[in-house]
Amino acid sequence: MKLLRGFDSLEPYRGGYLSIGNFDGVHRGHQQMFACLVRHAREHNVPSCVFTFEPHPIQLLRPEQVPPALTSLEQKAELIESCGVDCLVVYPTDLRLLNLSPEEFFQAVVLGEFNAIGMVEGPNFFFGRNRSGTIAQLTDLCTAADIELDVVPPVFVGTQMVSSSVIRSLLIDGEVEEAGDLLGHRYRIAGRVIRGAERGRTIGFPTANLGQIVTVLPLDGVYSGIAIHDGKSWPAAINLGPNPTFGERRRKLEVHLIGFEGNLYDQPMQLEFVSRLRDTQEFPDLPALKVQLKQDIQKALAVV
Repeated sequence: MKLLRGFDSLEPYRGGYLSIGNFDGVHRGHQQMFACLVRHAREHNVPSCVFTFEPHPIQLLRPEQVPPALTSLEQKAELIESCGVDCLVVYPTDLRLLNLSPEEFFQAVVLGEFNAIGMVEGPNFFFGRNRSGTIAQLTDLCTAADIELDVVPPVFVGTQMVSSSVIRSLLIDGEVEEAGDLLGHRYRIAGRVIRGAERGRTIGFPTANLGQIVTVLPLDGVYSGIAIHDGKSWPAAINLGPNPTFGERRRKLEVHLIGFEGNLYDQPMQLEFVSRLRDTQEFPDLPALKVQLKQDIQKALAVV
């Protein structure tokens, strides 16, 4: 997949099928859209393109209301590429584009930049100034321009409609398995290993402290997971939150990579959440904590 920052070098990808949106999380609904997009493009032997904004338009318009992201740009690009899309255009969000009316946006972007012959969107797609353009208006614009428009219906898992906001809420409640069901993949974060108290090593349970995380963190507690570093994976026991047994109230993310030996300081790491094992607890003494940590590790190994 070709990743472009803006419209420079877009020429080889003009004249194809286009999807526009934020696509945070690249969840099952997005995946269904991209499958439709790629299918149409291949049937017509033209490129499949996705157009997104970075940062989120709300960052410029109402920064105090910006929702925490489910994916970094790098993660989003990786997930979109896995769907078979040919080109991802990431537009550096600016007020000039945000101030275009729906008609102006359609003329400038859909026709002018992409020269699209078809579009694929979801039913809740909005575009143009103040998100005033609707699917009904897009349908009219596409009809007038002789552009095919495929509106992909929402995806449901059971009775729950898949959406980024629902997934975000599930994660904040610690429901990582349910969030993964709606995402269609385990929830994954990325960060860098930072200095911690190094207490875990002294008590026989070395941990990597993960920092520089830009996406949503689940509810405090202990989780099973998969740690990914340098192309390799390890089962992991994850502690997210304070450490009340040692009088620490600061929220942090500590990862015990089961079976790993070595130094990870200042190195990048990704972390997949598999299931929530328990709440954060305060233990009466170190021996009680060590007993619980052994149980956490056994449970983590049993479910990953």
